[in-house]
Amino acid sequence: MISFRSPLVRFLLLAIVLVGLYGLVHVNYDAASDFISSGRKRLEPYRRPVSYQPGEPKPVKACFAVLARNRDWRSLRESMKQMEDRFNHRFNYPYVFLNDEPFSEEFKNMTQSMTKAEVLYGQIPKEHWSYPQWIDQNKARERRKAMQDDGVMYGGNESYRHMCRFESGLFFKHPLMQQFDFYWRLEPGIQYLCDINYDPFLYMKERKIKYGWTIGIFELMNTVPTLWDSVKKFMKTNPELIPEHNSLWWVSRDNGTTYNGCHFWSNFEIADLSFYRGEAYSKFFDFLDREGGFFYERWGDAPVHSIAAAMFLQKEEVHWFNDIGYLHPGWQHCPSGDAWLKNRCTCDPKDTDKTITNAGWGKCSHEWELLPDTPAQFRKAIVE
Repeated sequence: MISFRSPLVRFLLLAIVLVGLYGLVHVNYDAASDFISSGRKRLEPYRRPVSYQPGEPKPVKACFAVLARNRDWRSLRESMKQMEDRFNHRFNYPYVFLNDEPFSEEFKNMTQSMTKAEVLYGQIPKEHWSYPQWIDQNKARERRKAMQDDGVMYGGNESYRHMCRFESGLFFKHPLMQQFDFYWRLEPGIQYLCDINYDPFLYMKERKIKYGWTIGIFELMNTVPTLWDSVKKFMKTNPELIPEHNSLWWVSRDNGTTYNGCHFWSNFEIADLSFYRGEAYSKFFDFLDREGGFFYERWGDAPVHSIAAAMFLQKEEVHWFNDIGYLHPGWQHCPSGDAWLKNRCTCDPKDTDKTITNAGWGKCSHEWELLPDTPAQFRKAIVE
């Protein structure tokens, strides 16, 4: 018969209890660290440790949207590896790949093998990757040549313009995208620098956030010389679509006279698709499309998305994912501050050769934090 008075038995029982407690603390480390850092008594739903199995219903109908060419499969495997390791191995959100040509079997095999999640492949309709009937193609050709001669980045690239137009106002109309409410844009050759242990889709849904970003920089103004003129024309003819409390202060510091160039770098963006599918954005894109700047200049989807978000959304509907470390060749955002962020990241926020800072090109990110509520007279001055 075992005696509980025996020192050996007591030692064994204590060891069992300590091992159990260690396991409990270890399993819930992420939740506990969030509890400590947040100071809340109860974890918010998006912070609770969760995982979704492939094919399992998820709290948000969301996907990764990827515009790709067949030759991109190598760099996309790198991006998918980053996404799976940092986030999606736990959440298993599906991927939607879109291409203006049919995907090759090699591309499908090489990308499908990178994830347990569902992968969908679609071809872009010809009318979404061609010239609208109102575009003068000779004029477009001449303008490309002039911009190339002037050294404008991608100035002579015809396909790049189709891409910008498609990403600006057409990707969410593809049949494969109709089943989803949110999307997260994924690009070839990017890196995620921090573990993402919560669900950004659920975070946005619960807070009614429409647009999420991680890097804000200045646009190359020689790519959009008349974009703001077109925006002002739109605002004057559609004042009823612009809410009183918007974020236009972030893109224009002179009461709407000029565009300061600030934009969210859209190679990373997470958005509620209802924003793009709504009346305001639909009318805005259609207006810009008729203006011809996607082809006569080189209007990018980044300034178009960003100006629209500033014009139609309140500040609380736009979220800076400051805790998501992200690198796109040329720039990176590396979180700093809380210890739990540092423990999940491999980048160095002090690496100023790569990291966007509060000065220079990164000034737009910093100024977003300073953004006040836009006064009603700012809207009044623009639309009248």
